[in-house]
Amino acid sequence: MIFGSIRKHLGEVFHDLARQKGVIIEEGHLMPDHVHIHMCLSIPQKLVVSNVVGFIKGKSAISIARTLKGKQINFSGEAFWAREYFVSTVGLDENMVREYIRNQEKHDADRDQLKLAVKRALGAYFSPSRASSNKSPALPEVI
Repeated sequence: MIFGSIRKHLGEVFHDLARQKGVIIEEGHLMPDHVHIHMCLSIPQKLVVSNVVGFIKGKSAISIARTLKGKQINFSGEAFWAREYFVSTVGLDENMVREYIRNQEKHDADRDQLKLAVKRALGAYFSPSRASSNKSPALPEVI
Protein backbone atom coordinates (compact mmCIF):
# COMPACT_ATOMS: atom_id res chain seq x y z
CA MET A 1 0.00 0.00 0.00
CA ILE A 2 1.18 3.48 -0.80
CA PHE A 3 0.60 5.85 2.10
CA GLY A 4 1.32 9.42 3.15
CA SER A 5 4.93 10.43 2.78
CA ILE A 6 5.66 7.65 0.26
CA ARG A 7 2.82 8.86 -2.00
CA LYS A 8 4.07 12.44 -1.61
CA HIS A 9 7.63 11.36 -2.38
CA LEU A 10 6.49 9.51 -5.51
CA GLY A 11 4.49 12.52 -6.67
CA GLU A 12 7.58 14.71 -6.35
CA VAL A 13 9.71 12.11 -8.15
CA PHE A 14 7.24 11.85 -11.05
CA HIS A 15 7.03 15.63 -11.46
CA ASP A 16 10.82 15.99 -11.32
CA LEU A 17 11.35 13.24 -13.91
CA ALA A 18 8.66 14.69 -16.17
CA ARG A 19 10.30 18.14 -16.01
CA GLN A 20 13.63 16.62 -17.02
CA LYS A 21 12.03 15.50 -20.29
CA GLY A 22 9.93 18.63 -20.84
CA VAL A 23 6.76 16.66 -20.01
CA ILE A 24 3.90 18.14 -18.02
CA ILE A 25 1.79 15.99 -15.69
CA GLU A 26 -1.63 17.52 -16.29
CA GLU A 27 -3.43 15.13 -13.92
CA GLY A 28 -2.19 12.29 -11.80
CA HIS A 29 -3.42 10.01 -9.06
CA LEU A 30 -1.57 7.36 -7.06
CA MET A 31 -4.02 4.73 -5.88
CA PRO A 32 -3.61 4.06 -2.14
CA ASP A 33 -4.52 0.36 -2.24
CA HIS A 34 -1.99 -0.81 -4.80
CA VAL A 35 0.76 0.41 -7.08
CA HIS A 36 -1.49 1.73 -9.77
CA ILE A 37 -1.06 5.17 -11.24
CA HIS A 38 -3.20 7.17 -13.61
CA MET A 39 -1.62 10.15 -15.34
CA CYS A 40 -2.55 12.53 -18.09
CA LEU A 41 0.73 13.76 -19.61
CA SER A 42 1.51 16.46 -22.13
CA ILE A 43 4.47 15.06 -24.06
CA PRO A 44 6.29 17.20 -26.63
CA GLN A 45 5.87 15.86 -30.18
CA LYS A 46 9.64 15.40 -30.59
CA LEU A 47 9.64 12.71 -27.85
CA VAL A 48 8.65 9.06 -28.25
CA VAL A 49 5.90 8.12 -25.79
CA SER A 50 7.39 4.71 -24.95
CA ASN A 51 10.76 6.36 -24.16
CA VAL A 52 9.10 8.86 -21.81
CA VAL A 53 7.10 6.14 -20.04
CA GLY A 54 10.19 3.90 -19.78
CA PHE A 55 12.25 6.79 -18.39
CA ILE A 56 9.66 7.73 -15.77
CA LYS A 57 9.02 4.12 -14.73
CA GLY A 58 12.70 3.17 -14.67
CA LYS A 59 14.04 6.21 -12.85
CA SER A 60 11.17 6.22 -10.35
CA ALA A 61 11.82 2.52 -9.58
CA ILE A 62 15.46 3.36 -8.85
CA SER A 63 14.35 6.20 -6.57
CA ILE A 64 11.95 3.85 -4.77
CA ALA A 65 14.70 1.24 -4.31
CA ARG A 66 17.04 3.86 -2.90
CA THR A 67 14.45 5.48 -0.66
CA LEU A 68 12.50 2.48 0.57
CA LYS A 69 15.07 -0.31 0.39
CA GLY A 70 18.18 1.71 1.16
CA LYS A 71 19.98 0.44 -1.93
CA GLN A 72 22.55 2.63 -3.63
CA ILE A 73 23.85 0.28 -6.35
CA ASN A 74 23.13 -3.04 -8.08
CA PHE A 75 19.58 -2.60 -9.29
CA SER A 76 19.70 -5.60 -11.62
CA GLY A 77 16.64 -7.75 -11.22
CA GLU A 78 14.72 -5.04 -9.36
CA ALA A 79 11.10 -4.77 -10.42
CA PHE A 80 8.56 -2.34 -9.06
CA TRP A 81 6.27 -1.40 -11.94
CA ALA A 82 4.53 -3.77 -14.31
CA ARG A 83 6.00 -3.81 -17.83
CA GLU A 84 2.63 -2.88 -19.34
CA TYR A 85 1.07 0.54 -19.66
CA PHE A 86 -1.82 2.09 -21.53
CA VAL A 87 -1.48 5.12 -23.77
CA SER A 88 -4.07 7.05 -25.69
CA THR A 89 -4.02 10.44 -27.30
CA VAL A 90 -6.67 12.84 -26.15
CA GLY A 91 -8.12 15.97 -27.59
CA LEU A 92 -11.85 16.41 -27.47
CA ASP A 93 -12.17 13.86 -24.64
CA GLU A 94 -9.42 15.35 -22.46
CA ASN A 95 -11.90 16.57 -19.82
CA MET A 96 -13.40 13.08 -19.64
CA VAL A 97 -9.93 11.56 -19.12
CA ARG A 98 -9.11 14.10 -16.40
CA GLU A 99 -12.42 13.33 -14.63
CA TYR A 100 -11.67 9.59 -14.83
CA ILE A 101 -8.23 10.10 -13.27
CA ARG A 102 -9.59 12.31 -10.47
CA ASN A 103 -12.38 9.91 -9.56
CA GLN A 104 -10.78 6.51 -10.18
CA GLU A 105 -10.36 5.79 -6.49
CA LYS A 106 -14.08 6.40 -5.86
CA HIS A 107 -15.05 4.31 -8.91
CA ASP A 108 -12.90 1.42 -7.65
CA ALA A 109 -14.48 1.62 -4.18
CA ASP A 110 -17.99 1.68 -5.70
CA ARG A 111 -17.16 -1.33 -7.88
CA ASP A 112 -15.77 -3.22 -4.89
CA GLN A 113 -18.95 -2.54 -2.91
CA LEU A 114 -21.08 -3.77 -5.80
CA LYS A 115 -18.99 -6.96 -6.11
CA LEU A 116 -19.34 -7.56 -2.35
CA ALA A 117 -23.14 -7.13 -2.50
CA VAL A 118 -23.42 -9.55 -5.43
CA LYS A 119 -21.12 -12.06 -3.72
CA ARG A 120 -23.21 -11.91 -0.53
CA ALA A 121 -26.45 -12.28 -2.48
CA LEU A 122 -25.13 -15.26 -4.42
CA GLY A 123 -23.75 -16.79 -1.24
CA ALA A 124 -27.16 -16.47 0.44
CA TYR A 125 -28.94 -17.81 -2.64
CA PHE A 126 -26.72 -20.89 -2.92
CA SER A 127 -26.25 -21.54 0.82
CA PRO A 128 -26.91 -25.05 2.15
CA SER A 129 -29.57 -23.72 4.56
CA ARG A 130 -31.60 -22.43 1.60
CA ALA A 131 -31.67 -25.88 0.02
CA SER A 132 -33.44 -27.30 3.06
CA SER A 133 -35.94 -24.43 3.38
CA ASN A 134 -36.79 -24.03 -0.35
CA LYS A 135 -37.14 -20.26 0.20
CA SER A 136 -35.53 -17.76 -2.16
CA PRO A 137 -33.73 -14.99 -0.31
CA ALA A 138 -34.42 -11.43 -1.36
CA LEU A 139 -31.66 -10.20 -3.63
CA PRO A 140 -30.36 -6.67 -3.05
CA GLU A 141 -31.41 -4.08 -5.56
CA VAL A 142 -28.56 -3.07 -7.85
CA ILE A 143 -28.85 0.30 -9.46
